[in-house]
Amino acid sequence: MFQKMKQTKKHRQSRKQAHQRKNQIQVIEYLVSGGAYFWSGYLAFFIFDKGFHWTLWWAKIGADIVGWVINYVLQRYWVFNNSDLAKHQVQVTGRYLFITGVDFILDYLIVRELKVAGITPYIGQFISAGFFTVWNYIFYKFWVFPTRHGHARGRMA
Repeated sequence: MFQKMKQTKKHRQSRKQAHQRKNQIQVIEYLVSGGAYFWSGYLAFFIFDKGFHWTLWWAKIGADIVGWVINYVLQRYWVFNNSDLAKHQVQVTGRYLFITGVDFILDYLIVRELKVAGITPYIGQFISAGFFTVWNYIFYKFWVFPTRHGHARGRMA
């Protein structure tokens, strides 16, 4: 009996370690895909700002569209890949678009206000990205791309 209890405890610890490892890998993947979003958007911003001389508003919109497409594909099909999400593609995409719209407004306000304070938008985007790194991970993991449907965290019935 004690042998079986020991094996059960060891099995639970092993499952817990595997779960922690999976979460650590997911965070690393999230940061890599976030970097792809940031740098592609940053480059697009530079092109729209310096190359086409667009206003801050239009340069941010154009850059964010480039980044959003890359980000959605990486987040949906790599970081938070879950075959169950295919059954809820409309809801997942709608949630992504909603949080992306909120992100854009907040990001634009952060970058614009930093520009008013004398900080170039090129530095402001780094500051803004720090905030959104944490903000978006929480929203993506528990609301946009939830692991369990029907669970309180991400009901998508």
